[in-house]
Amino acid sequence: MSDVLPGQTYPLGATVQGDGVNFCLFSKGAAKIELLLFERPLDPQPSRVITLDAQRHKTYHYWHAFVPGIGAGQVYAYRAYGSFAPDQGLRFNSNKVLLDPYAQAVVGWENYSRPAAIAPFDNCPQALRSVVVDTSTYDWEGDVHPKIPYSKTIIHEIHVRGFTCDSNSGLAPEKRGTYAGLIEKIPYLQSLGITAVELMPIHEFDEQDARPGLKNYWGYSTIAFFAPHQAYSSRRDPLGAVDEFRDMVKALHRAGIEVILDVVFNHTAEGNDEGPTFSFKGLSNSDYYMLEEDLIHYRNYSGCGNTFQTNAIASALILDCLRYWATEMHVDGFRFDLASVLSRDSSGVPLKHPPLLWVINSDPKLAGIKLIAEAWDAAGLYQVGSFAGDRFAEWNGPFRDDVRRFVKGDPGMVKRLANRMIGSPDIYPQHDREPNHSINFVTCHDGFTLNDLVSYNRKHNQANGENSRDGANDNWSWNCGVEGSTDNPEIEALRLRQIKNFLTILFTAQGTPMMLMGDGVRRSQQGNNNAYCQDNELSWFDWSALDQQTDLLRFTKELIGLNNSLAVFSLEQILPVSDGGQTPHIVWHGTKLAKPDWGDGSHCLAFTLHHPTKDEHLHFIFNAYWQPLTFELPPLSGQHWHRIIDTDRPSPEDFCRPATAPLIQPGAYTVAARSTVVLMAA
Repeated sequence: MSDVLPGQTYPLGATVQGDGVNFCLFSKGAAKIELLLFERPLDPQPSRVITLDAQRHKTYHYWHAFVPGIGAGQVYAYRAYGSFAPDQGLRFNSNKVLLDPYAQAVVGWENYSRPAAIAPFDNCPQALRSVVVDTSTYDWEGDVHPKIPYSKTIIHEIHVRGFTCDSNSGLAPEKRGTYAGLIEKIPYLQSLGITAVELMPIHEFDEQDARPGLKNYWGYSTIAFFAPHQAYSSRRDPLGAVDEFRDMVKALHRAGIEVILDVVFNHTAEGNDEGPTFSFKGLSNSDYYMLEEDLIHYRNYSGCGNTFQTNAIASALILDCLRYWATEMHVDGFRFDLASVLSRDSSGVPLKHPPLLWVINSDPKLAGIKLIAEAWDAAGLYQVGSFAGDRFAEWNGPFRDDVRRFVKGDPGMVKRLANRMIGSPDIYPQHDREPNHSINFVTCHDGFTLNDLVSYNRKHNQANGENSRDGANDNWSWNCGVEGSTDNPEIEALRLRQIKNFLTILFTAQGTPMMLMGDGVRRSQQGNNNAYCQDNELSWFDWSALDQQTDLLRFTKELIGLNNSLAVFSLEQILPVSDGGQTPHIVWHGTKLAKPDWGDGSHCLAFTLHHPTKDEHLHFIFNAYWQPLTFELPPLSGQHWHRIIDTDRPSPEDFCRPATAPLIQPGAYTVAARSTVVLMAA
């Protein structure tokens, strides 16, 4: 111990400093902390154990030491000694080898076994370990954040593994399902026209956190917030995932594509009182988790067994984590899973002005970073339109539901669709709120894919082993007449038309569109609307679909291209609507001009859209009725209407670029049943 120095209380984690590493750990109530150093990642026991005594290596609740002669790549872990008294909120257990909460890399997966809640034996041979990382040595080669405004952003939600894991991805086996594999598919992303990838969780998570025989595929089971998931790296060295992730970010930036991380700060993989201990429970249980009044059980606003604290220590970790990924790993934004959890105080009570969210909102290191909230939680708190802060964009859940219901043909949806098309002013009434802070989506990882939305009336989750009790029951889906796959050409034609209707609404509505991986080529999960545990072909991207669905893929690309090319889809203010006096940007119509039918029995809507300063004039017609309808067209002075989109027409007539779009005779246009038409003046 003579060469071990007292060390410093800041920064937390393991920091390379000169000829050694400073270790610092927060643990309130521990009687003793041991720092374990390992020669190799899979060694069953440490080669060196450094005991941190309270007199020399503790300041307040921070345990610290400086160890000379080691550096980046050093494998380490901790043991914490203290009382195991759950009724006092204490769960110290010296049999558990613990990860550093600030670990930037994690190893030991080859020998890992999910630990039991109470281990009567030393779990060191099967325990995960942390790795010292020196982020200063990586060559970013001048990388900069693209800083694409929301008004120009097209988001593509992607699962890193599922995107390239299939053998038909064309990648070498070692690159399938990895950050390196995603790099090789950047040309595909560019061809789509997307400007940001929103990656499902890449923080280190426990793949064994699922029912026996299944895997946690989605990754909403975090064990280390600062570490990229090792299994997504094609490299097997301890620092491989860190470097390969940065290679991916750098490559995406070179292609003009931003990287948004789906972050899960509402809970961890340690679960409830019967769950395992990886780190937080064994170091400072009540400081990291919201506990019930009996201090034994965990408040569960996440639906996953526990709820992460929003007090000073946990909030500091979350803020440090966001800063790390933004500054050291160069990511461009964060989507906060079940973000409303972060608006609750330590007792679970929702706060009007939650400190953590306002600190994130105003932090200077995050000033240029996209912040996107899933503004609800699993305990019923729903804050879409009222989420804290003035910077957070929000997943617009009502957009998803209302668009699904309109296209499906439900009554009373016309007025709701109108609001969704102009940036949801009924949800976001703030006069200074940018409409692009509404993240519009029809599908996401959670629920049906777009193909399944038009192919199934009910969920089919039998493969998950829970008798289909899991997953949402209210999907607002319609199978078009047959449940599941069919060879009926009429039903297939209707399904394709409905998919095009959804895509057209998504990419022409005011707001920031987000599309789910594979929706442009009819990826199916066979009716499974909760594929969190399906790490197989059911969830993976099928690259053969690019050849099988060429027409729909073309339609999708052209839609995104239209969105990118017209200024009217990049406006940063809510559009004024016809008020009878001034020249409006939007005029609502029904089958008759200026006579929209807002009644519950209406299934159609038309509107004319004008850019306030540029020569852009569009006319939209949505017919969700099950019969053709004829719509009057607004007269034009010196111009003519040209048909850009008609979802009823076969490819390539379903989408025609403005330069070659066919001329439409003035007066009226008959729109087929369950079809969408977009006209452009020229």
